[in-house]
Amino acid sequence: MKNPNLLLLSLVFSILLLGCKKNDLAAFSPEIINNPDSFSLQATGLDKVTDKLTYSWSNAGTFANIDQSCVISSGTATLSIEDSQGLEVYNKDLSIDGSFTSATGTAGTWTIIVDLSKTKGDLNFTAQKG
Repeated sequence: MKNPNLLLLSLVFSILLLGCKKNDLAAFSPEIINNPDSFSLQATGLDKVTDKLTYSWSNAGTFANIDQSCVISSGTATLSIEDSQGLEVYNKDLSIDGSFTSATGTAGTWTIIVDLSKTKGDLNFTAQKG
């Protein structure tokens, strides 16, 4: 007799696969370095990715220095940062390269939000305690 737990697991996995579109299974996997006071994200070869990524980041400072170096050939990619009180201190299109400074916020656990819509290209940005 086969293991009933193995059969159940196999059934659940099959149902999950049937419920996913092919593109959902091929979602990109960004490289993240998330240390206190320093956060970076890099992803290459995005091909019409639509997703909203949210990360908690510990920032002991009251602002952040952001460096953006992305190559976006189509679609949109936006970086937003909220301070520990949920106040948006930064919002910029990732297709704009350069060094930027966020508005002043409250130190603590900040939120980094990357919003992608049919994005094609490469992402690369860092945020550091200011």
